[in-house]
Amino acid sequence: MPRSQRNDNFIDKTFTVMADIILKALPANKKAKEAFVYYRDGMSAQSEGEYAEALENYYEALKLEEDSYDKSYILYNIGLIHASNGEHERALEYYFQAIDLNPRHPSALNNIAVIYHYQGEKLKEAGKPEEGEALLDKAAEFWREAIRIAPNNYIEAQNWLKTTGRSQIDVFF
Repeated sequence: MPRSQRNDNFIDKTFTVMADIILKALPANKKAKEAFVYYRDGMSAQSEGEYAEALENYYEALKLEEDSYDKSYILYNIGLIHASNGEHERALEYYFQAIDLNPRHPSALNNIAVIYHYQGEKLKEAGKPEEGEALLDKAAEFWREAIRIAPNNYIEAQNWLKTTGRSQIDVFF
């Protein structure tokens, strides 16, 4: 049974009803609409912590989706699942695929920076300060780009960039 027919949560039901209305009104072909249904079901499963089911739906959506912008969000969500499972390298692969398709995807850029920051701090704690600093510099690079695209977001990253001397003045304007 499709996820849209078994949602018990009021918010999920409301989202599903609204998504179905939009889906019917969209001037899209059958394949694109089917991709959207898989994507919607993947998001619903992901929000409930049903990651295996979410991944199945996202992979089906990827097979059907032809629009690169929409594909970037599917890839981003797959990356989110891998990151939440501690699979950082795998998450990075999907985030990079997302920004290859949509270079102006600030959330993917931010999440890449978060992973690099985490890995850099871990390396410094492990007694590898040069390697750690190199990853922190990479994190800064991705945060600067995310902030350039979405200047009102990522306040903590902006503060980190300033306090570590990694900011560039024109990035914030």
